[in-house]
Amino acid sequence: MRKSIKEARRITAPAAAGTERHSKAGALFSEFILGGQDGLVNVLGIILGMAIATRDARLVIIAGLAATFAESFSMAAVAFTSAKAEEDYYKSQQEKELYEMKTVPHIEKKEIYGIYHRKGFRGRLLNSIVKHITSSRKIWLSIMMKEELGLSSEFLNPVKSAFVVGIAAIIGSLIPLLAFFFMPISQAITGSLIISAIALFITGAAEAKVNIGNWIKKGFQLTIIGMAAALIGFIIGKLLGVSM
Repeated sequence: MRKSIKEARRITAPAAAGTERHSKAGALFSEFILGGQDGLVNVLGIILGMAIATRDARLVIIAGLAATFAESFSMAAVAFTSAKAEEDYYKSQQEKELYEMKTVPHIEKKEIYGIYHRKGFRGRLLNSIVKHITSSRKIWLSIMMKEELGLSSEFLNPVKSAFVVGIAAIIGSLIPLLAFFFMPISQAITGSLIISAIALFITGAAEAKVNIGNWIKKGFQLTIIGMAAALIGFIIGKLLGVSM
């Protein structure tokens, strides 16, 4: 019996604080990469279209900076509302589970029993696990949120998420714009494409390292997406430039 209780405690033990910090840091890094690549791809298409249509570096820079800060603000706002909505949804489901644990505990205990029965536990060990979990409201609630609802409490701070995404979007958006500050318009177009392609490949490779995937494949995939956005901007710039 003592061995069964120890096994139950090991199975239901909460994650270490270091693991939680690591997962949040990884999530923030993923947010940074996402914000950077979105900013780069969107602004690349805009400034390339403007450059082809006007052949005026000054207008390209104005349009690029306007798009940079509007894009970064928009993405930061979306990151904030998304993280806040996730947090609010978790809290609402948590309150619902707490209410059910209080009003219909026998049903909630059966759900715990069913969860670990499906995991392959039987007999005295299964009963020990259920008894251990339901003896602690904190553990009980944590298991119900994670195992029954599939929700994690490791959501990002909305303000921090908005800040990271906003800064990343600004950095990413400025990358294709840099060449237009220092080069003639024709050279700047080529330079912007080369710099952007390199940055997108590095970003895709870094994203694959953080998540799961082949870094070379992910790098080329993101580069192709960026060049497709550039092509769209090129086509629109050509059409509007001719019509104007």
